[in-house]
Amino acid sequence: MENNKYLEVRAIENGTVIDHIPSSSLFKVIKLLNLENAENQITFGMNLNSKRLNKKAIIKISDMYCADKEISYLALVAPMARINIIRDYEVVGKRQIEAPQEVDGLVRCANPMCITNHEPVITHFTVSERNGELALRCRYCEKITSQEQIEIIR
Repeated sequence: MENNKYLEVRAIENGTVIDHIPSSSLFKVIKLLNLENAENQITFGMNLNSKRLNKKAIIKISDMYCADKEISYLALVAPMARINIIRDYEVVGKRQIEAPQEVDGLVRCANPMCITNHEPVITHFTVSERNGELALRCRYCEKITSQEQIEIIR
């Protein structure tokens, strides 16, 4: 192949591209955005080469644009991810991910004894940073859920 530039994942005409997702977080992002139930065309790639992450994942969603709240939730599982808005095959906008201050009903508490794991109570967490990573503090039991412990319950 003479030209060493090629696309590993096909371009989309209109929609959203979520790039620079850690490969280990791909399915968490899919669940977080409820993409398994979307009717839009969705393409994803995993373990793609990346200079920044070594291996990355990417999601391309045709004719769908993420709400600000959804984008902020991405920071919980893919803080280095980037959002690109595509129109007519061109990037017309880039969105930076910023973590929300609070998260309700989206993440399971890591404390097996927490009331939210035994009663029909909606989880509620305050988001902070701890040792350079996001940490979620449960309103009910005050247990800290680290970024690698995050389990999406959508």
